[in-house]
Amino acid sequence: MMTLLALTLAAPAAAAPFTATEMMKLKRLADPQLSPDGKWVAYQAQEIDLPAGTRNTDLWIVPFAGGEPRRLTHHPKADTRPRWSPDGKRIAFLSNRDGDTQAFILDLAGGEARKVTSLSTEAGGVLWVDDQTLLVTSDVHPSCGADDACNRQKLEAAGKPSAARIYDHLLLRHWDTWEDGRRTHLLVAPVNGGPARDLTPGDRDTPPFSLGSEDYAVSPDGTEVAFSRNDDPVEALSTNAELYVVPVAGGSPVKIAGSPGYDGSPRYSPDGTKIAFRAQMRAGYESDRWRLMVYDRQSRTTRNLTDSFDRHVDSVTWSPDSRTLYFTADDDARAPIFSVSVTGGPVKTVLGGATFGDLLASPDGRSLLASRVALTQPAEFYRVGVDGTGLAPITRVNDAFLASFHLRPGESVKYKGAAGKDVQAWIVKPADFDPARKYPLLVLIHGGPQGVWGDGWTYRWNAQVFASAGWVVLQPNPRGSVGWGQEFIDDINADWGGRAYEDVMRGTDYAETLPYVQKGHTAAAGASYGGYMVNWILGHTDRYRALVSHDGIFDLESMYGSTEELWFVEWEFKGPFWEQPELYARWDPKRFVKAFKTPTLVVHGELDYRVPIEQGLALFTALQRRGVPSRLLVFPDENHWVLKPANSVRWYEEVIGWLARWTKE
Repeated sequence: MMTLLALTLAAPAAAAPFTATEMMKLKRLADPQLSPDGKWVAYQAQEIDLPAGTRNTDLWIVPFAGGEPRRLTHHPKADTRPRWSPDGKRIAFLSNRDGDTQAFILDLAGGEARKVTSLSTEAGGVLWVDDQTLLVTSDVHPSCGADDACNRQKLEAAGKPSAARIYDHLLLRHWDTWEDGRRTHLLVAPVNGGPARDLTPGDRDTPPFSLGSEDYAVSPDGTEVAFSRNDDPVEALSTNAELYVVPVAGGSPVKIAGSPGYDGSPRYSPDGTKIAFRAQMRAGYESDRWRLMVYDRQSRTTRNLTDSFDRHVDSVTWSPDSRTLYFTADDDARAPIFSVSVTGGPVKTVLGGATFGDLLASPDGRSLLASRVALTQPAEFYRVGVDGTGLAPITRVNDAFLASFHLRPGESVKYKGAAGKDVQAWIVKPADFDPARKYPLLVLIHGGPQGVWGDGWTYRWNAQVFASAGWVVLQPNPRGSVGWGQEFIDDINADWGGRAYEDVMRGTDYAETLPYVQKGHTAAAGASYGGYMVNWILGHTDRYRALVSHDGIFDLESMYGSTEELWFVEWEFKGPFWEQPELYARWDPKRFVKAFKTPTLVVHGELDYRVPIEQGLALFTALQRRGVPSRLLVFPDENHWVLKPANSVRWYEEVIGWLARWTKE
């Protein structure tokens, strides 16, 4: 018979509460880069010092075969975006260690990092052209190009004697920044620090604000650059970026792809004969399916490799023999690795059951490097055979820290949504879950609306933080969600409060029947489109005890006139509000203010130009005038996302406090 002491020693330790403050202690890994010889992985890792209110990103290196990571940079300012030189002896990167962001080079044989650029307009990206030359992006004045003295003069003159802004066309601001007349250009910069050359002169952004991944690349022989550029006259209405190539020596760009939608993410084949890229076929629709295309540089012909593959192609990499393309794509709330022959044929699954990204193929053609995330794990790097076998971690930097929290994997469930279609959702339970207890339910609604709650990690709406605070969390993937085919995505177009709303309601019905859910103690929360859905819920049901609307759309007509990317609202509502007044009115949350009853926390960032703060202010005003219990949380220094660590912790505290006030008795 075991003694009481033995029983005590055998009992598992209680899970520590996983709070937003604890989450800030995680190391945030990103941007893995495989060395030319395939032996090393360089990456960036961000660490946050919450008491000091600082965060810092440094460069690290780890053997591709696995092993102990080694820090490459120790500077208190951010070092990001590592890129190996062709000979594998140096790493170029970006850093703001001297005040502004410039390109630096670190010699792996030893010594201090050396600054390569000193651009008045800073550097926003970096690639190697050859061992003596870098390609960098910089936001220059079109009339100046790479003339740094000219750019400096214009920057110094800005705001003198008046800080007034004046515009003659759209876009006048974007995301969280007012346009100042500058354009992103690609500059060729010698590593010896000589003057840069502008490869993409003119009054256009090259590349444009990306709808996908990196939209420029250098050919293997260093003689050519491929890039995306949007030449349409009204950029605010257009997603039509085209793909161009230009000699590194300079010259006129040549268009090589011109689909009605976005052409981007160019990737040269290792043998230099082809360029893989992603393309969308519908103009003005940022959520159209991404196809994988291959352009033959000799024949100047293009082949669509995934026309019959009804998923969005994401991260893409070539096999070293230039015969196969590997890629990831959202599928059923995960992101497996797929492959397809460059000559066409069926898409094959290399490895499923997980969420991968950042694909790179090893030089020997045997393995792939990938990042992997889950609902219990932030990004770590993995190695897997090209046949899908031998999956093994390269890094485990957060494993020991997370172990004490006993985070539970998400449970994938399905239920019948609108029109009898299957809808997938995740259920996340508290670490100390007791099936004999009953827990309040929190329904989290994702943004987009063409987004997805995947088996992944997020710092902004982390289901584990909410579960640790005592809720069973439901994350439904209603109409508009990515990973179940384009028809399922398109089902939300011009139907924002229709089938997607029914999908959320039926998901709530499903979750409230679970034996461990305390029915009648349910709350819902969401941001962006998720915030819109919360606002729509306010006027259509009082089933929830509390709501949280973060940067949500409240007034569709006002949103049209103040947002920056007009292509989004014009696609979703089939044109401007004066041409589609009935459609805008039909799905406008403000029309249903008289039905508002549910206590609501309204959150907004003052620098949010995607869904401007007037939306949140108008919602809060309506709630107050209706006498509905409500609270307004404003972040003056945040945009559409809450990114600053201290603000993030405050956000979780306020949201959790509000939800607990109304759902826990």
